[in-house]
Amino acid sequence: MSLFNSPFDPTREAALVTGAGNGIGRAIAQALVGEGVRTLFADLREDTVRASVAASPRPELAVPWVGDLATREACDRLLADARAALGQVTHFVHSASPPRREADHAFAVSQDTWRQMHAVNLDAGFHLSRELARQLIAAKQPGSFLLLTSLHAGTPRNLPHYSTSKAALAMLVRELAKTVGRHGIRVNALVPGAIAAGGFVADPSLAKHIPLGRLGRSEDLAPIALAVLSNRISAYVTGAAIVVDGGLSLTNWFEPPELGDI
Repeated sequence: MSLFNSPFDPTREAALVTGAGNGIGRAIAQALVGEGVRTLFADLREDTVRASVAASPRPELAVPWVGDLATREACDRLLADARAALGQVTHFVHSASPPRREADHAFAVSQDTWRQMHAVNLDAGFHLSRELARQLIAAKQPGSFLLLTSLHAGTPRNLPHYSTSKAALAMLVRELAKTVGRHGIRVNALVPGAIAAGGFVADPSLAKHIPLGRLGRSEDLAPIALAVLSNRISAYVTGAAIVVDGGLSLTNWFEPPELGDI
């Protein structure tokens, strides 16, 4: 039997996906339950997360969860609720991220917006990863984590709160991978390009900068995400950054922002 026919072991594996109410997180969470993996769908809004669960291939395997991961209390509640609903979480995907506004350049972004972006992207990603890793190490079980970074972890985006949080998250992936690899826990980054979903409102004109000739869709990332998450397919992959961008990273099209009166 081909290993691609059974990339996961639903009898012992379970997943937690943040940002599962829309965009890339939704596509990955739905793909996981499609493979028979019990999955907690975490998101900020109840309507979107319940709609995501209802539209999944096997809603009976999906657990909805609502909370704001900008707070430590919500992160701890998520961990406790995931444990109660799923038992041992073996697979973690951190896709949650606040919306991005093009107006929030270096001289315009507020302290609250800066703090929220870092709290959700970086602080929640670190806290959830560390605590889930503690549980796996205590249980002597392997695991696989996938944190969504960005092409702008290395390329300016005119959104410093976003780019710096993703750059830090990219290094966190490498730090965690080096620390927990000896315990059989793999940690990798998924690096999306111009994906028309979630917190990114895509300008169709970006397609001319993409070698494959079109904007990306959330569904473009789900297959590679599952392959990297699978301990059967990607057993020897950790600390890697998997770019899924249609070739967009081969060029940089951004101009400096218009500052107006500063």
